[in-house]
Amino acid sequence: MADAASLTLPATRVDPQHVVLGTPATGSVVLGDWGGKELGVWQMTPGQMTDVEADELCIILSGAGYVRRLINGEVVDQPLLPGAVFALVDGEETLWVVTETVRKVYLA
Repeated sequence: MADAASLTLPATRVDPQHVVLGTPATGSVVLGDWGGKELGVWQMTPGQMTDVEADELCIILSGAGYVRRLINGEVVDQPLLPGAVFALVDGEETLWVVTETVRKVYLA
């Protein structure tokens, strides 16, 4: 068992080719395996970065911002607020805009 909200996560600067604004860093810890999927905790510090996603269920624990996504041809800003639950799709190109360090539990 782990307290996902208070785990210490290592911080790694985001690859400059993915940085859009600021100097964001990310970090994660794998908690284990659940049904053949990786269960973990991830966070991102303030800034903006692009990413290409894998199939993933996300539960936001803390922070603020949004993930800009293209869903059915429409641009959607998925809020990154405590309690938000959403799925990302393999191959989906996203823009993460974080104004307050975001921490999530993920299953991928």
